[in-house]
Amino acid sequence: MSKLSIVIPVYFNAPSLPELHSRIRALVEKDRGLELEIIFVDDGSGDDSFVVIRQLAAADPQVVGIRLSRNFGSFNAILAGLIHATGDCVAIISADLQDPPELISDMVDHWRKGVKVVMAVRERREENALKVLCARIYYYFFRIMINKDMPIGGFDFVLIDRLVANALCAMREKNTTLMGLILWAGFSREMLYYVRRERKHGTSRWTIGKKIDYFIDSFLSFSKTPLRFFSLLGLSASAFALFGIIYVIVASAWGLMDVAGWPSLMVVTLLFFGITLSSVGIIGEYVWRALDESRNRPSFLVEEELRSANVTTCKDTCLERH
Repeated sequence: MSKLSIVIPVYFNAPSLPELHSRIRALVEKDRGLELEIIFVDDGSGDDSFVVIRQLAAADPQVVGIRLSRNFGSFNAILAGLIHATGDCVAIISADLQDPPELISDMVDHWRKGVKVVMAVRERREENALKVLCARIYYYFFRIMINKDMPIGGFDFVLIDRLVANALCAMREKNTTLMGLILWAGFSREMLYYVRRERKHGTSRWTIGKKIDYFIDSFLSFSKTPLRFFSLLGLSASAFALFGIIYVIVASAWGLMDVAGWPSLMVVTLLFFGITLSSVGIIGEYVWRALDESRNRPSFLVEEELRSANVTTCKDTCLERH
């Protein structure tokens, strides 16, 4: 019998958790050869999410509840779930019911055929036009600058083999993206397409600030393009300045140089000053990430764990590596 662990990061999702749990439990009714483990990771929610998780864990021994000490972000919440997961394969799904948990059955079928990573790709999104546009822009640049294997519609609903889960647990990176790491790992992949539904419960906590942080983390964690861009820009600016110096020397020698020229001088000065500050800012982002990695602080802290007493966990082994 195969064991499936389902990791669900939770952040202000109390209203949707009972329905999500019941729909996931229905998977076992359809597949008797599947043992189930449902891991809810409360990422410092300020609502009754962990109260609901506690109730679900009390009624269902296959539910594992993990409460982090504060909000560490979706990536670290998922990582906490992966470390505590004991399944032969692990599915990762959001708690907002925008992704259909019923698709996990098809994902498990592909995994049983030997596929290590099964990605649920958004074929269409029932969301407002601005969100759809921003997502398309993000995934377009991700494909161009980082990894051409990123699906056009993107993904964050995925099923991975235990081998892949262990590899992700062993990585020590922070300020990165889980889906980028999965693509970077390069294991065999398969794609399933679905329609991402409009959110039914509550409001999204995925703020503009968090989206910007996610965008920056994605590109600085996997790409040297920002540094290369400013390097080439600096070389171009130096070449331009060299031609300017030659022009000044020749013009002065021939008496063609007028004293007037303050506006053009200020424009050029401000232009290069802006380029310098931008390049220093990009370098600073990389330096900050290197500093954050060197501190070796834990990616998350668990405040409370709810688990049936007769279930073992691989978290000690994973934590040693992580």
